[in-house]
Amino acid sequence: MDSFAGRCVLVVSTNYAPEHAGIGPYSAQIAEHLAALGADTHVLAGMPHYPAWRVHEEYRGRWRVRETHEGVTVHRRRHTVPRRQTALRRGLFEAGVLAHGVVAPPRVRPDVVLSQMPSLAGGVLGARIARRAGVPHAVVVQDLMGAAAGQSGMSGGGRVASFAGGVEGRVLRSAALVGVVHESFADRVTAMGVPRERVRVVPNWTHVRTPSGDRARTRARLGWPENATVVLHSGNMGLKQGLEVLVETARLADRDGGPGPGGTVRVVLMGEGHRREYLRELARGVESLDFLPPADAEEFPEILAAADVLAVTQRASVLDMSLPSKLTSYFTAGRPVVASVAAGSGTAREVERSGAGVVVPAEDPEALLEAVRRLAGDPVECAELGARGHEYVERRLSRRAGLERITALLREASAAG
Repeated sequence: MDSFAGRCVLVVSTNYAPEHAGIGPYSAQIAEHLAALGADTHVLAGMPHYPAWRVHEEYRGRWRVRETHEGVTVHRRRHTVPRRQTALRRGLFEAGVLAHGVVAPPRVRPDVVLSQMPSLAGGVLGARIARRAGVPHAVVVQDLMGAAAGQSGMSGGGRVASFAGGVEGRVLRSAALVGVVHESFADRVTAMGVPRERVRVVPNWTHVRTPSGDRARTRARLGWPENATVVLHSGNMGLKQGLEVLVETARLADRDGGPGPGGTVRVVLMGEGHRREYLRELARGVESLDFLPPADAEEFPEILAAADVLAVTQRASVLDMSLPSKLTSYFTAGRPVVASVAAGSGTAREVERSGAGVVVPAEDPEALLEAVRRLAGDPVECAELGARGHEYVERRLSRRAGLERITALLREASAAG
């Protein structure tokens, strides 16, 4: 496949635009890029629901939707959307995606299929469609669902980890090529029986623009005092994020009773997710914690840049099944990152490699608050860390480079198939 012009490409991704967080933006940019190269590009997707885990209002009650955006034909299929995450409810979600995709696949004959995982059902559907059409199937592993079930702390997750991992392994072994978004996933993928020579590292890229606004004006609009050190977490509020550590960090800031280096510390959780209400209840009475709704695409980078420190958190059990997509946006914002994650995890390695932040032990609010206060007292280090984030984006995480890696993966898969 030297050229995509006139070729039909099917992207299978349960998450797709207008979802603005997680995998959705990447799937949309891949599909739109392929369409711009001349491919007849189709997407098999679910109804938009992430990260709120609530179907967008304009799609509620609709069974099937066919729509065209930016030259891409999107085929949406209805499925269950659980408001709470347990192993059983996640299983029903995947079953709904799989069943509707099997009953009503897109009526196209692709020349190559690209599946985005962790949707187990999406991977199975992509493999099934490719096999029936006799065409190559490439998979990009964003998260590993089997490992996620075991590491995320989801109720009943341990019981389904083996089953999910087994299905995942069969999908990956049957693929012509497997792309992983971080090299820390490669060992687990090869342990599933995928030959190392069929694994490619295809890092995600930043999908937000560089901030251009006035930090002081944005802070004033949000009510953030100039003498406060604002620690912002943006994104999904789920189990694996372990956001309790930020609630407890804010509680410790309350107990300090007065400003430290950089003024008082305020923690802000911005986003949606099935744990949001639980976290609000947990934070009852904590004065140093605020919640914000998700920001739109225009406002999002300005809010990130208006913060003093950007936080990424994960439960201590999360090691090699997930790399938060928020990191690419954080690095673009040019603010220092504090990662409260397991040492040696893929997230820790990415932050350390970027040079744009510091890593503290997971689920340790004292260590997190200490790191924030140290950064608040050293504006020179903060500026240096932020600048390294920008440099890392330019060197490794540009949209152009990321999309070129995906198209190279598809070309190679097509040639191999």
